[in-house]
Amino acid sequence: MNQLSYGFEIKQIDEAGYIAGVAAGYGNVDHGNDRIIPGALTKSIMGRSHVPMLLFHDQKRPIGAWGKFNEGQDGLAVEGRIAMKTRAGQEAHALAEAKALPGLSIGYNPLIKRMQGKVRELVELALHEISLVTIPMNDRTLITNVKELLDGGNLPSVREFEEFLRDAGGFSKSLAAAIAAKATPHLRGEPEAKADDLAEFLIGLRA
Repeated sequence: MNQLSYGFEIKQIDEAGYIAGVAAGYGNVDHGNDRIIPGALTKSIMGRSHVPMLLFHDQKRPIGAWGKFNEGQDGLAVEGRIAMKTRAGQEAHALAEAKALPGLSIGYNPLIKRMQGKVRELVELALHEISLVTIPMNDRTLITNVKELLDGGNLPSVREFEEFLRDAGGFSKSLAAAIAAKATPHLRGEPEAKADDLAEFLIGLRA
């Protein structure tokens, strides 16, 4: 069974164990050079009443089930319920609520795939499970968060900006860290930081 090499974010969780989030994204290339084509999971979720919810893709650690699926052009949104009467479910819920398990990741088998240059395009997948994981959020989600912060007049943290530079800008880890360090006075946590200052910094960087 294959797994995505990064996780997608948990959007909502409550005390009763309800949980919702994005389980898979379409169109962008992951860190393993895979791209899921829109509609790749359509047949797999059709008519299914539930998909197992695991912890870290471990089949010996089930923690609940996913029961609602909404597939769009950008990916697969899911809703489910953590089994709060189990110790594993209670622990997973506490960790997810504390942001220690911020991501979702799918376990799947590729049924139809093709190569597009160095990228493996996944045309049709058999979905086996959706796990809660500690892996960072999907690149696209991070990029969206940074853009939303700027649009709202707010600022990303140094870590968010560094990851944004690596994932959206293609900078190496060391170069992204160096640029983020230079931008630190313009980022969240600095007393004089302003969103328009960061925007001007980005403009200067592009130039």
